[in-house]
Amino acid sequence: MDAQALRPWLVLCRAPRVGSAAIRHLLDRFPSAHDAVSASRAALAAAGLDAAQIEAVQRPDADALARDLDWLAAPGRRLLTWRDDDYPATLREIAQPPAVLFVQGDADWLAVPQIAIVGSRHASPQGLENAQAFAGELARRGLAVTSGLALGIDGAAHRGALVAGGGTVAVCGTGLDRVYPARHKALAHDIAASGALVSEFPPGVAALAENFPRRNRIISGLSIGVLVVEAARESGSLITARLALEQGREVFAIPGSIHNPMARGCHALIRQGAKLVETVDDILVEIGPLLGTRRATLLPAAATAAPAVSDTGDEMERALLQAMGDETVAVDTLAARVQAPVGELQAALTRLELAGAVAGVPGGRYQRLARSRS
Repeated sequence: MDAQALRPWLVLCRAPRVGSAAIRHLLDRFPSAHDAVSASRAALAAAGLDAAQIEAVQRPDADALARDLDWLAAPGRRLLTWRDDDYPATLREIAQPPAVLFVQGDADWLAVPQIAIVGSRHASPQGLENAQAFAGELARRGLAVTSGLALGIDGAAHRGALVAGGGTVAVCGTGLDRVYPARHKALAHDIAASGALVSEFPPGVAALAENFPRRNRIISGLSIGVLVVEAARESGSLITARLALEQGREVFAIPGSIHNPMARGCHALIRQGAKLVETVDDILVEIGPLLGTRRATLLPAAATAAPAVSDTGDEMERALLQAMGDETVAVDTLAARVQAPVGELQAALTRLELAGAVAGVPGGRYQRLARSRS
């Protein structure tokens, strides 16, 4: 699409108080976006716009439009519109689909069946490992992994898909000329190279709190299912899960220890009917009927979500792993369980950390990682 064709869409998406629903309504009334922005005040009023909205459409910010067109002119960038044949079919089905999507990377990934992986920004080491392992296995099965580029579970999910050589879609709550959070700048670059960054917000839009629920509806809307890895009771991830249910998507949750506050949101979802997930096959069996002929390639026998790792070390280390179970445990509690001096126990914990079998968590506690299980 050239600049002349892009400009009317940019005028509409930048017009204050003219949201996606109003734009789609205008497109029902006018043959094209160009006809809509060229219409008379009377015609726009008849289409339902008020005086302020009409003024915004007829007197757009020329400097902002020029910046948008400059951004879109760079290689690997695209404006995907409601009228485009390759607008994502799953997103078109939801109640409030965006009228436009800014895309950086390969827009073809938006047509690949996607599973969203979301969770806490303050995830435990085990949660991060689970997110990366599930994302990697889903990517190896041919699915795209979608998330929100946030810290914690989102970032681990994107990395898992990339490490597995698959594709990942990051839906952003800002314009794509900026990265939020800033520490994910390198990750965003990698996603643009091997997947796609997506936003309904034009360049220059900052990370405003009200943008993220809007981002979440796109994450769930692009996907055929949403996996919640870790979430506290008040987690924003539960908003994504609720939106997924409203959109008719499958919702999955990984259970955790009753002592882990980051598992309580997942447990609440399971009580409400979300599918309890232990392996990737638990997801694929559920979504298989939605995948048609792709199902056979996605469901090889005996797949697991996290790679097994061989037994670690000596008798003390094995006793610690058994005593730790699936909860986060304080050193004093471990010492009582294995009946060992704290000094000897600390040395064994250090060896286990170096081996990647356990991880320290805030508060001087330790957690066993999934790959330590035989």
